[in-house]
Amino acid sequence: MGGRTGSAVSRRGARGPLTHGPPRRAPRAEPQGPPEPPPRAASPCIARCPWADSDPQMRRYHDREWGVPERSSRRLWEKLALDGFQAGLSWRTILRKRAAFRRAFAGFDPTRVARFTERDVRRLLRDPGIVRSRAKIVATIDGARAMLAMERAGLPFAKFVWGYVGGAPRRGTGRPIDRNRTSTALSAELRRRGFRFVGPVIVYAWMQAVGLVNDHVPGCFRRSEVDRDSRRGRRALSAQPPRRRIPRSRSTRAAIDKFAPPAARPALGLGPDGGPGSPADRTAAGARRRGR
Repeated sequence: MGGRTGSAVSRRGARGPLTHGPPRRAPRAEPQGPPEPPPRAASPCIARCPWADSDPQMRRYHDREWGVPERSSRRLWEKLALDGFQAGLSWRTILRKRAAFRRAFAGFDPTRVARFTERDVRRLLRDPGIVRSRAKIVATIDGARAMLAMERAGLPFAKFVWGYVGGAPRRGTGRPIDRNRTSTALSAELRRRGFRFVGPVIVYAWMQAVGLVNDHVPGCFRRSEVDRDSRRGRRALSAQPPRRRIPRSRSTRAAIDKFAPPAARPALGLGPDGGPGSPADRTAAGARRRGR
């Protein structure tokens, strides 16, 4: 019915009132870093452990973390503490709350957690982001203190743990078992040293998670990948040059034996022969001296 003018007016009205001046520019988007690679999607072409295909978060955990050998004492203890909180719950629940756990427990820094007091326990019991169990919270604090006591005695937690499997991951059968002789022995020793919520079943689940045993099921694509990465790590360790033995005179050896008997040498950062210890021995000895 209307002519060209009417259609122009209607189109102008659809756009809103006319304004003077240059058109407004859309705000420039902030530069973003490279996006995190997405987890491998569930597909019949990718074989995984059956429990990992339940949801995307569990797939991501399976594909990136579960079964990867962990050599950091702090991260080993963090995962042990989280497995203790899992007792009676599902791992999916703990995984969903893991960021809140890290905030609540000071990034699982054992030095800071060991200083927690009853006031901190009450604070944690009010935190809805974590599992609010007094027994598990107190056990985590006691675990931090037990770990630090081991470090002060010259036994790094990672070295202690990996000693139970000979320093290298063991290849499991992938069959659904909940414990073995190693987890039973390690559980007993952890409890003797003051850790709690570390029964043989919890310890075996932890051993699987931190790569002490490669228990990806046969056919899972991660089973061979973890094996390959473990072999690379062993080759890197074996490629390190041996420590050079320093010749010493009879008087020097006598002085070393007098002032640094063999039992005291690790605490001083020395090797068994009285020479310079490994980098880990020297680092631990320096930390002990600074803590005095």
